[in-house]
Amino acid sequence: MDLKTCTQKEIGLSNFYVGTLWKEPKRRKKKKNSMLEGKALIEDTDMPVKMQIQAMSYASQALDLYDVLDCKSIAAHIKKEFDKKYGGGWQCVVGSNFGCFFTHTKGTFIYFTLETLNFLIFKGASSP
Repeated sequence: MDLKTCTQKEIGLSNFYVGTLWKEPKRRKKKKNSMLEGKALIEDTDMPVKMQIQAMSYASQALDLYDVLDCKSIAAHIKKEFDKKYGGGWQCVVGSNFGCFFTHTKGTFIYFTLETLNFLIFKGASSP
């Protein structure tokens, strides 16, 4: 890959965050104990808006399906949904305390907070 198609990011939770507030659209069927009570905070992204909304929707689904402490299952659910919809190679990290440094394909990165968890989703790329 050339430098135009991949970007490196470094994320640490000790940073001060400025982001965009996102409200989930209302669902047609109201589920019992829906974890998403309304807001996700996008910390950083280079994804198209439609893909951002899909990422937060998959995160919301995962929180409805799994215990909030089961970060591995939540991440696996989101990764599998992204692989199905957008092709393979997606990575997902979910938790409340992590740092990372990675290379991703341009236009495929989002980092957001929902409930008490942080979500990092990106499509991997080889180093430039």
